[in-house]
Amino acid sequence: MREVFEEWRPVVDREIERLLPRTIDEAYLSEFFGSARYEYDSNGLQRALSDPVWNLLDRGGKRWRAIVFLLLVEGFGEDPDEYLQYACIPEILHNGTIIVDDVEDEADMRRGDPALHHISGKDVALNAGNAMYFFPLKILTHNPADLSAERRLSAYEMLMHELNRTHLGQGMDIYWHNKQTIDITEAEYLEMCACKTGCLGRIVARLAAIVTGQDDATEQTVGEFAELMSVAFQIGDDILDIETSDEDGGAFGKAAGNDIREGKKTLMVIHAANNASPQEVARMENILWADENTTEEIETVVELLYETGSVDYAREKAQQLSNDARACLQQLDLDPNVADQLAAFTRFVIDRDV
Repeated sequence: MREVFEEWRPVVDREIERLLPRTIDEAYLSEFFGSARYEYDSNGLQRALSDPVWNLLDRGGKRWRAIVFLLLVEGFGEDPDEYLQYACIPEILHNGTIIVDDVEDEADMRRGDPALHHISGKDVALNAGNAMYFFPLKILTHNPADLSAERRLSAYEMLMHELNRTHLGQGMDIYWHNKQTIDITEAEYLEMCACKTGCLGRIVARLAAIVTGQDDATEQTVGEFAELMSVAFQIGDDILDIETSDEDGGAFGKAAGNDIREGKKTLMVIHAANNASPQEVARMENILWADENTTEEIETVVELLYETGSVDYAREKAQQLSNDARACLQQLDLDPNVADQLAAFTRFVIDRDV
């Protein structure tokens, strides 16, 4: 999969830059958003939108959502180059959610640098992040690939449905973050992931099915594939956070043990709470609830997650979800080479080291 990323990522980045140029001027604003009734402040929009957005985008990211979209388009027998702008939709949405999530989580780092709100301020960060939620709708309005009105409506309704569900997931996550006790079930955690992370994955897959004119059954199956893969990715992300806190951090792009510092109720934490002693659970709850943690406190939670077998349990769950995602692939009529690449990606999301 690394070769696929290397091939497609610069292509995706160039297309995002065409849609969201680094330099905003009157001509771009008028062309993409319509002529001003009075006068745009292009310099202000440069500082408040383009600069912060590209500050984040230039830090990296694998662009895997856009690349999976393009692979699916190819797998359905269409030319990916014809749908490049649509590939940018889930990637722009994802980066918008990152900006907003970091504000809500009071995160310190993102992709190896201070979270955007620490650089641009919360007001600019929130506005830029929210703009990235709505910007993809303009892509549908401009209608690249000349989609029929029916397909455009289907894409719009799908985006509205899945984006609303992402906020259900975020709402659950925020509520749990603001509770000291760990009283969440595994099923509730998985549902949160299915909404918060899974819906962005479903947008990738369902959009590819819609724009290429697949039937409803195919759209449903490919959406399930992407959701399962995305939840596996989220659990793998949580495991990486623990493993980097147990090593030297840095390469992962976030502060080591960031999830513990933020008080995240991950699958590992939930499993540990169900398998540790009451005293150990109380200690873990106090550390997760604290505004600040020492290195020793982070290590205390990490050790407990290993001692209770919670890291291995989470890895097995991610593996199971990955297997289920590959089973969905087998139900789809995809180009065999593309199907193999997508199957490899379901393994990559849990075996990766960054």
